[in-house]
Amino acid sequence: MREMLRKMLDQPWRPVPRWTAVAWVAFYAAFSLYAFSKHGEFLFIDLANLVVHEGGHLLFGWFGPALGIWGGTLLQWLVPFLLAAYFFFQRQISAFVFCTFFFFENWLYTATYMADARAMVLPLVSAGDSDYVEHDWNTIFSHLGVLAYDTKIAAVIRLVGWIGMLGIAAWLVKTAIIPNPVAAESKTI
Repeated sequence: MREMLRKMLDQPWRPVPRWTAVAWVAFYAAFSLYAFSKHGEFLFIDLANLVVHEGGHLLFGWFGPALGIWGGTLLQWLVPFLLAAYFFFQRQISAFVFCTFFFFENWLYTATYMADARAMVLPLVSAGDSDYVEHDWNTIFSHLGVLAYDTKIAAVIRLVGWIGMLGIAAWLVKTAIIPNPVAAESKTI
């Protein structure tokens, strides 16, 4: 099993035309500027994240109320993560970076929700009974005894999201745009 995994990881990434990689980097830069300009507000992509989040409550709710509460964020993070893992093993750079970028973008969305745990001013949506709408992170942080730290926890989650988004875009530049002199030498030999 370990040997099979090692062989798979030794496979080179499928090539991406430089112009395609440059276009993707421009997209990630533009999206990052857009997200930064919103200062933690709802982004257009968060409409898709919201659908997946609510689906997570329904899916994980089958395993009990505690997992049902966590399920929104779990599925919201799992979907892009598992897609990224799939494209990683398929060695498809553009798709891997896209899914990883939006995996980390979901952390921004989650951080905004976490930061609202005490204030509870964000409008809430429910896939279930509209008379019973619960703020996930108020409930989670209350049960964990960390409700007073909601904004501090959210700041860390937001920071990890930004580092991940910028980091994966930088990796794309390094991998697909900037030529690797060692790889270039081995091709000429």
